[in-house]
Amino acid sequence: MNSSLSMPEAPAAVLPLEEQPGDGGPADGRPADGRPADGRPLYRQLADQYRRAIDNGVLRPGDRMPSMRAFMQRHGVSLATATESYRTLERDALIEARPRAGYFVRARQAATLPAATEPDLAAAPGAAQFVGIHSAISAIVSKFQRYPDALNLGGSTASPDLYPTDALQKAALRALRRRPTLLTTAGHDQGDPELRAIIARRALDVGIQIGADDVIMTHGGIEAVNLALRAVTQPGDTVAVESPCFFGLLQVLESLGLRALEIPASPTTGIAVEALAFALQTHPDIRTVVVVPNLQNPLGSVMPDTHKARLVELCSRAGIALIEDDPYRELVDTAQPPRSLKSWDTDGTVIHCTSFNKTLAPGMRVGWINGGRWHRRVGMLKFTQSRHNEQLSQVVLAEFLETNAYERHLRRLRDRLRIQRERMAAAIAASFPEGTRFTPPGGGMFYWIELPRNVSSSAFFEAALDEGIRVMPGTVFSNAGRFDHFIRLSCPSTDLDQADEAVRSLGRLAARMAAHARTP
Repeated sequence: MNSSLSMPEAPAAVLPLEEQPGDGGPADGRPADGRPADGRPLYRQLADQYRRAIDNGVLRPGDRMPSMRAFMQRHGVSLATATESYRTLERDALIEARPRAGYFVRARQAATLPAATEPDLAAAPGAAQFVGIHSAISAIVSKFQRYPDALNLGGSTASPDLYPTDALQKAALRALRRRPTLLTTAGHDQGDPELRAIIARRALDVGIQIGADDVIMTHGGIEAVNLALRAVTQPGDTVAVESPCFFGLLQVLESLGLRALEIPASPTTGIAVEALAFALQTHPDIRTVVVVPNLQNPLGSVMPDTHKARLVELCSRAGIALIEDDPYRELVDTAQPPRSLKSWDTDGTVIHCTSFNKTLAPGMRVGWINGGRWHRRVGMLKFTQSRHNEQLSQVVLAEFLETNAYERHLRRLRDRLRIQRERMAAAIAASFPEGTRFTPPGGGMFYWIELPRNVSSSAFFEAALDEGIRVMPGTVFSNAGRFDHFIRLSCPSTDLDQADEAVRSLGRLAARMAAHARTP
């Protein structure tokens, strides 16, 4: 783009970088030591500023962007920085260059594939079954290990460079300087008292009213769910779960000798409360229900508040525990975080489990649980099972949560995941064959894709590995042999061009497999 083009400046509501709240730094958008104000390259900060203006409607499709010269003057940056900012916006499909005219805001490309099939709520629930999924998961893990360089579009955490690595490292060094015996002193049984107090204060934001003593720190969310199940069940009991269901939960149920009763879940509203109510009447041996209400894995659904309230009331009237697994809530794309099931709990029915694995640091494995009316039993089980958590991660997390650094990080993480999802949705719609269906989620990093019915997800998984791409076949998300023509794709890669090409390759693969299956 010719930097001498003269164009109107962006609307006044698009503030120069140094005037944006929370960015800090002197007039050129950099602190005194010359580094970008929030640790990212300056061109990325500027690109994100304009992306927010586009998202908020300040800049609308068809609006002319500032000329390069105007951009440089407005932000006090070099031509190289201005050019890279616009290239970033182009790569993210937010603006486009028009010959001899300049840059303009693009109209968002909408996914054109039909929505995923809703479950049949009239169908009676099947029989509860002892879970036997572990061997299938082990086989997939073993195959992954044979392709260590394959692009991972089947994972459940974001790319490492989307997490605040430098800030966490510095916080860890500060913690060790302040408390040199941190690694050699046993911690509190329930977890670091300061961190638990902070968590209790933050829980108020989603309607949970608890104190520090009502929080027990765990080794990630999976230990929290494990503890909750052990607190309310005995081997042989029946547990109602969503269908499809996160395979990690099915593995836990198998390890505890529990039966799974699969309740259909909608890709838009989550578990079918009416189907669960019917199941409670026909299966009196149900001891607990486990749900992921916000960005369910793998569906990406978010339960409406009315459904959440009805679910809590239903379990309370039935006198059974409702285990809420909520690790993705802070990745929902809404101005206010969605409410927790626990916020409707008046009698201790809800056991709330969550972690910071998906939102902040997968390597720290910090989770927590409130056990509702089973809280004391959960505490005893935690002590028996694994004793206290290591302290360093908890102290680092407490420091990070005490400031606004975590909120800034979450905003950036949601923004980047949204961009990645939009790019992936466009690539899926453009390249997958007729008969493919999916419902874009309201946040997070998953796509639950329904392939043409004649395409086996198990065969697709094998063929994708041969092309150097990992996906998760739908068969592992059910203990009842469902979802053979579904796959879960995730968008952890920050190399959007690489991810686009991988999705196009998967689309071509699905088209070949669908055509081959139709050939007599």
